[in-house]
Amino acid sequence: MPAEPVLEIADLVVQYDGTTALRGMTLSVRPGEVLALLGPSGSGKSTLLHTVAGFLLPTSGTVRLAGTTVAGDGRPVPPERRDLAVVFQNYALWPHLSALDTVAYPARRRGTGRVRARAEALAILDRLRIAHLADRRPAELSGGEQQRVGLARALARRPSVYLFDEPTAHLDTHVRGVFLEELVARQRDSGAAALYATHDAEEALGLADRIALLREGRLLQVGTPQQVYEEPVDLFAARLTGPASVIDDPDGAGTVLVRPGWARLGGPLQAELRGVWFRGPHSDYLLESSLGNVLIREPGPPRHAAGTPVGWALDRRWALAER
Repeated sequence: MPAEPVLEIADLVVQYDGTTALRGMTLSVRPGEVLALLGPSGSGKSTLLHTVAGFLLPTSGTVRLAGTTVAGDGRPVPPERRDLAVVFQNYALWPHLSALDTVAYPARRRGTGRVRARAEALAILDRLRIAHLADRRPAELSGGEQQRVGLARALARRPSVYLFDEPTAHLDTHVRGVFLEELVARQRDSGAAALYATHDAEEALGLADRIALLREGRLLQVGTPQQVYEEPVDLFAARLTGPASVIDDPDGAGTVLVRPGWARLGGPLQAELRGVWFRGPHSDYLLESSLGNVLIREPGPPRHAAGTPVGWALDRRWALAER
């Protein structure tokens, strides 16, 4: 039997400042699951996280944690009493505590002794490559360093649910990878769930068990990374998860979606190369054909120059739903 959801969001509506930020949002997250919230600025990702955390009250609908209603029944549970670890974009570090004591704080609250709590905290700081900053306070840290301390503090918690709001936005590529690896490892060990807001499609596809696509406060689609990438409900959903071309079907079946890896150079269809870009591990080719413009991605350096006539072939496509 699948585990019962540890986080349940039902028919959530949030209005403030004359704006409806969430419109009937319904989602659930099971223990050990990462649910990524993917959408553009203004789609409701941060509002949803703030409501689950208790910093915003819903206009209607409910939020339940581990079977207990924490919002929506008229007696909201305050943020500090919700079994959550939260990392928002503003870091929210205590100005009077060093990085080491900040990260040790969750363990101290659990009753862990000072020496052990600080040792555990130092190990987390070391994995995030900031152990040398252990004695510094927030005012002595850069923005990126403050963010890593905030991430470390969240990882030191042992909550039922992690809430992450664009947690890697200001991290360099290497540290981002280290953090994501550490997050996955700690989830596997603890069985905690995560609600992870991001605008980075590649991050969402690589990290999440499921992805919820948001648009203007509404839920557009929920599915596995493969489902939302390969079977988007519409063109907006498709472009949230990566590059997509819209062309006429060679078989005359209407308009279809083509991902860059679903077509290849060499084949019976004719086109002219309108643009070529070397991306390092792969190259992108923009083709102008009678079916429409199509982007093709192939490994390695460019094999043709812009302006060259080329043949191409279509290996797969996805029929776009009429909306």
